[in-house]
Amino acid sequence: MAKWFSAPAPAVRRVRAYFASVDRQTQTPVLFDLAEQLNFDVAAPPSPWIDLGWIQGFVRKAQSKSEAILTGIPAAPLEQVRERLQAQVSFEFLSWTKLTMALATGAQHMNVLASGTGGQVLSAATVGSGSTSTFLVMSSADAARFSAGQIIAVDLDYAGETGYVGAPVSGAYLRQTLSDVDYIRRVTFNVGMVADVNSSGLTLQSALPGGVPIAGAKLQAVVGFVDREGGTFYQEWSALFVMEGSQGERIFFHYPRLQAMVSAEEGSEVLDVKHRGGYARVLLKAQFMALPVTDPLDGERVVCYRSFVPAVNAVI
Repeated sequence: MAKWFSAPAPAVRRVRAYFASVDRQTQTPVLFDLAEQLNFDVAAPPSPWIDLGWIQGFVRKAQSKSEAILTGIPAAPLEQVRERLQAQVSFEFLSWTKLTMALATGAQHMNVLASGTGGQVLSAATVGSGSTSTFLVMSSADAARFSAGQIIAVDLDYAGETGYVGAPVSGAYLRQTLSDVDYIRRVTFNVGMVADVNSSGLTLQSALPGGVPIAGAKLQAVVGFVDREGGTFYQEWSALFVMEGSQGERIFFHYPRLQAMVSAEEGSEVLDVKHRGGYARVLLKAQFMALPVTDPLDGERVVCYRSFVPAVNAVI
């Protein structure tokens, strides 16, 4: 008689997070298909997934509720129906970047544009034709205004439009027109860091999230980032969380639509427990509400997909 052995539970150390932007105009998320991305490269994720590194304190809360339909006398359960579809995710980011700051706040996130004498924002420089996602063509005079190590924001001038603005990620939703021509570059996620400057333009350390700048794009230097508590804008992203087991197995948690649901919050982790007044690491706390999508396979409404790839020769 055959003897069956249960496979051991996966032993994992940390969770890695990947995010991709949801098209806010059409509410179209980025979907993860395990059949197509079985060999998902955690070190170099395929576009449009952005690697945000390791996270800690990863907690999933399934808050969906089922209700029994009663029938007969005395009443007895006939079947169950799903009364509410809801889920939450929370964790802490281990690094501060533009994107982790934005994801960890339930409100709008902005770029602080560099200013000159008198506090006036420095004028934008034009991005020339022939630019790529890693090289921005500029006149020699404009290029000389920038230096290696600077952060830059690349996007269009604001021209009085309302609704979602910013490319490729919507950075704000405007209900009324403004007079600030630099507003879109204040909220855009299309930012990069200058690696080198020459007379023909700027070379960036990594590709712009939006790819090749669109015609008419301009750029400005950024000195930092800021978010505000309040307002009506909510961050919304597609997310993929990956756990790698010690035997090569993998667990994927895919949330097609996550909306930040709390205001900015930080936690601290003491690094030197032996000495009072020592350093503490400041961590970004993030909490999200999962929004439903309709699965094209069968029309069911879902909030999360959990996938498991067994280790080679594992017991099934």
